[in-house]
Amino acid sequence: MKEGKALWPHRGAWAASGVVFLAAIAILFAMDRPPICECGTIKLWHGVVESSENSQHISDWYAPSHFTHGLIMAGVAWLLWRKWKLFGGAPSPWALPIAVFVESAWEVAENTPMIINRYREVTISWGYSGDSIVNSAADIGWMTLGFLLALRLPAWASIALGLFLELLALAVIRDNLTLNVLMLLYPIEAVAAWQAAG
Repeated sequence: MKEGKALWPHRGAWAASGVVFLAAIAILFAMDRPPICECGTIKLWHGVVESSENSQHISDWYAPSHFTHGLIMAGVAWLLWRKWKLFGGAPSPWALPIAVFVESAWEVAENTPMIINRYREVTISWGYSGDSIVNSAADIGWMTLGFLLALRLPAWASIALGLFLELLALAVIRDNLTLNVLMLLYPIEAVAAWQAAG
């Protein structure tokens, strides 16, 4: 996006993002999350959704959702910056640490018993047992990558990329960010049945 330079993180923002990231990892360790997959390996890619290794490695079919989180958060930051600019405010290079904080908070929440059980009850992830710390760290990284790329791309390209990733995941695994949010907040039996038939 054209105004992306105004939101590009400076040295202090990068440092703050790193501190938030490390705090999230420390919290996940304190929650006794497994550092790596219980299979004993770390894979760059694991593409089988209905398996005990899903959400345990560096990337899987849910990595695009986290990348899309970054695209969305950059878009929100840009919209807020435009609004603040109209009132004489300054653009904020602190948008990245705020985005890292939001994503980190979700990664911690996602690995609590309440959310793990919610996933098991109402989404396609019936056997979900939470993420490994490697996977959570990678998810924060995917969000950061999406955020930074959105600052460099025109807005239309970010939107097109987000739509492409949503449609790709929908076509391949019958799940994506949109359906994930829908099923967590307002489960629909017909959607669950369609996902299960895949």
